[in-house]
Amino acid sequence: MIVQIFPLIISAFLNLFSGYTGISSHAGSQSYSFQWETNKEMKVGEDITYLVRYGFIELGEIRLKIVSRKEIGGKFQYNTIAYIDSYSGIPFVNLHQIYESKVNNAYFSDFFRGTVKKTEYTTFTEYYFDYKNDKVKVRKGKVSPYQLWTDSTGIAETMFQDGLSIFYFARMYTGQKRSVSVPCLVNEKKVFTKINFYNKVDRIELPAAGYDVACVRLDGSTDFISVFGLTGYFEGWFSNDKAAIPIIAKLNVIIGRVTVELIKWKRDGWKPPRA
Repeated sequence: MIVQIFPLIISAFLNLFSGYTGISSHAGSQSYSFQWETNKEMKVGEDITYLVRYGFIELGEIRLKIVSRKEIGGKFQYNTIAYIDSYSGIPFVNLHQIYESKVNNAYFSDFFRGTVKKTEYTTFTEYYFDYKNDKVKVRKGKVSPYQLWTDSTGIAETMFQDGLSIFYFARMYTGQKRSVSVPCLVNEKKVFTKINFYNKVDRIELPAAGYDVACVRLDGSTDFISVFGLTGYFEGWFSNDKAAIPIIAKLNVIIGRVTVELIKWKRDGWKPPRA
């Protein structure tokens, strides 16, 4: 089984492709606002790739890119994309997915689109968040030929994370000593992911760099099951600098422990900070 991306990430790629039965709330009606200061920076052109391993078995890769940034009403929005692909020849695994997220200036989701390539056809799921009017629109269907299976609107009483936006949210607040429960939309259900941030600097071996990297850690837990059994406890280490690049993560899945490790990177002026 191949898991998805960083959990801090938590749901590091939430399973948003199950049958839609309407948006239900397990999160209550509270409104959440995170106004912490941060010196971290998202940078257009960033392109990072991770190897996913189960024990010594290499399952596939996850590639994440920050494509563009634009200003809307004096606030910025980043367009991000993730490609998740299993390696050929892995028994019972044939995973090819693309996630797209528009991340706002609070590092929450304004829009999400996920596509999953199946043997017969490709499916899509889209979330359109309209926070001004406390609404979220959900569209699900398939492409080529196009079919719309679901077109429904629910209540968005607070800002939410999708499976990709939370990756960037977590990065922006690494290196601080605090904990937070983050509202997420998973399988069209409103749930929370608990994230604990730490400020202690650790030495983490990174074979792709050839030296130990200075990192800060986070961990947390989910109380729901995501794609391929991602559930419960997770932990990750991020570069201790403004880029906050994830270096390595360990995720619990139903079959055991999965490791996600940085193997390639492209970001102007960046290299892993030496411990």
